[in-house]
Amino acid sequence: MIDITTVSVIIVVLYLLTSIKILREYERGVIFRLGRVLPQPKGPGIILVFAPIDRIVRVSLRVDTLEVPSQDVITRDNVTVKVNAVIYFRVIDPRLAILEVSNFLYATSQLAQTTLRSVLGEVDLDTLLSQREKLNVRLQSILDQHTSPWGVKVTMVEVKQVDLAESMIRVIARQAEAERERRAKVIHAEGEYMAAEKLAMAAEVIQKQPAALQLRYLQTLVEIGVEKNTTIVFPLPLDIITSLGRALDRVGTGGEAGAAKS
Repeated sequence: MIDITTVSVIIVVLYLLTSIKILREYERGVIFRLGRVLPQPKGPGIILVFAPIDRIVRVSLRVDTLEVPSQDVITRDNVTVKVNAVIYFRVIDPRLAILEVSNFLYATSQLAQTTLRSVLGEVDLDTLLSQREKLNVRLQSILDQHTSPWGVKVTMVEVKQVDLAESMIRVIARQAEAERERRAKVIHAEGEYMAAEKLAMAAEVIQKQPAALQLRYLQTLVEIGVEKNTTIVFPLPLDIITSLGRALDRVGTGGEAGAAKS
């Protein structure tokens, strides 16, 4: 017959074997002994959990990803958009993550949804579309402030996608087109202004040196003659036209004076 001592030894050995737990490098074990939590989490490596006196809760210290579903947000300028985001966080204090909140994953998810609607509802549509980095930093700061008592550290928040209504997309497209037309007109006007300044400077130089006008005539003829065409150009100095106009005026004045004497 089997000795009672041997049976006791076998039972103790089996109990010790079942009490051995192995925690991975990224895991920590929060131990409750007779309902009271131990001061320090256990792990990683081999630990002993003496059931039913002890109860272990495993907590991962790796960075976790939480996708915030699309939220209906009304911006400050009364535009309705759908926005979703992604949150990166990790547990830095396993004891707080277990003791201070019943489910830190669910609590962080709900807090992220309400914070996303609250923060994005305080800005207008242009800010939401153009200053997304600043909004990400603000969301991360607010979430981290609220999850810190839970032993959770929010490392990064990214607004993934902003969905607009079709009518609003058409309005934004027309606004962008009008803005480009405005820039084109401004650039064209600036070019005309600069060209007018250069022409005024050139006119001053030609006025000081009349021979420059003749050189300009010859240069124009050379440019026309380079291209093979049948255009014939007769340069006519403006001085001749001016002199001819003055002569005609004198002739007309003399004829009127003779008719008055007769």
